[in-house]
Amino acid sequence: MLQLLLIAVSLALDAMAVSVSVGMTNPQAAWKQGLRMGLWFGGFQFGMPLLGFLLGHTLSSFIATAAPFIAFALLAFVGGRMVLDAWQNKDCEVPSAAYGQLTVRKLLALAVATSIDALAVGVSAAFMAFPLFLSCAVIGLTAFLLSLLGAVVGQRLGCAFQRWAQAIGGVVLILIGLKFLLERLFF
Repeated sequence: MLQLLLIAVSLALDAMAVSVSVGMTNPQAAWKQGLRMGLWFGGFQFGMPLLGFLLGHTLSSFIATAAPFIAFALLAFVGGRMVLDAWQNKDCEVPSAAYGQLTVRKLLALAVATSIDALAVGVSAAFMAFPLFLSCAVIGLTAFLLSLLGAVVGQRLGCAFQRWAQAIGGVVLILIGLKFLLERLFF
C-alpha cells in the first residue's frame, strides 16, 4: 500500500505543480480553480491508469518475460522526464494555459498533459499486480487533493516548491521502477 501511495503522490505532483502555477496567477480564485482542477486532474488520473492497466494486461501474455524491463523503462522514462523538466524550468515558467480563465478546453489540455504519465504507470501496474480499482481510486483522489492544495497555497510557495515537487516525484517513480526490476530479477 505504501508503494501505491508513493506512486499516487509522484503522479499527482505534476498536477500539483500546474495548480501551484495557476494559484500564483490568480490568487483571488484559488479555491474555485483548485476545485475545478482537482476534479479534472483527479478524474483523468483515475482513468488513465485504468486504461493503461487494461492495455498492459491485454499485452501481458505476449511480453511476460520482458515485463520487469518494460515496467522499469516506463517508470524511469516518466520519472526522468519529470526531473529533466524541473531542472530545465529554472525561470519558473507558468504554463500558458494557466493564464486567464480556466476554460473547459484549457482544463482538458492540462488534464491530459498531467495524466499521460499515469497511463504509462497503468501499463506498468498490469505487470506489478496492483489491485486495479483501488489503485486508480488512490491515484485519482491523491491528484484531486494535491491539485486543490497546490492552487490554494500556490501564491505563497512560489517557484522553488514547484520545481522541487516535480523533481522529487520523478526520482520516486524511478526508484519504484528500479525496485520492481530488481525484485523480479533477483528474488
